[in-house]
Amino acid sequence: MAIFDEHRHAETTIVAYERTSEQAPPGPVVLDGRLRFVPLILHERIRQKVSELAMIVNSEYENLNPILIGVLNGSFIFLADLIREVTIPCEMDFIKISSYEKAMRSSGVVKIKKDFDCQVRGRHILIVEDIIDSGRSIRYLKQKFLAEKPTSLKFMTLFLKPDSAEVDFPIDYVGFKIANDFIIGYGLDHAQRWRNLKDVYVLSNADALDEKEIDLT
Repeated sequence: MAIFDEHRHAETTIVAYERTSEQAPPGPVVLDGRLRFVPLILHERIRQKVSELAMIVNSEYENLNPILIGVLNGSFIFLADLIREVTIPCEMDFIKISSYEKAMRSSGVVKIKKDFDCQVRGRHILIVEDIIDSGRSIRYLKQKFLAEKPTSLKFMTLFLKPDSAEVDFPIDYVGFKIANDFIIGYGLDHAQRWRNLKDVYVLSNADALDEKEIDLT
């Protein structure tokens, strides 16, 4: 397992090696039935990254009064922390979609469970995701919001899985690039549990499970 730290600003991308599985940060193991999760990224590192992303929002959206739209449920903690670091005038809304139901893999069908309420036409829109996995949800959101004719539409995600994300457009702002592993904590869940964890944990024993029980693709 590996994690990479990416800072995309305009056309500049800086990628720095962060850790390997042999260098996991210290912390308690989380057990959920037969699933075993170990620490991947500690809260202080997440806090630093959120602050960096907020600085980019402050710079690139100055005098534009953007609308930050969080994708529920996973982004609610990330967006709450992010927007408290944003110092320019901005607005906030949410949209809730689902392609996972209670499984650990995408069902392949994106469903709207709560639509946004704001006026998108003529506005600067920033979609805030917790994680981009297969890329299916973000492709759906791009199509949906472009149909509303915003002045600009950009995407921010705290976590990106580049090995599994199938998107044909750049993700404008990325916090961390991670391997194609299942993670929980800081808003991310397994069967709606563990969103409350401050740190982010990674599943360490996926190879011990039957393929019918878990599929991380």
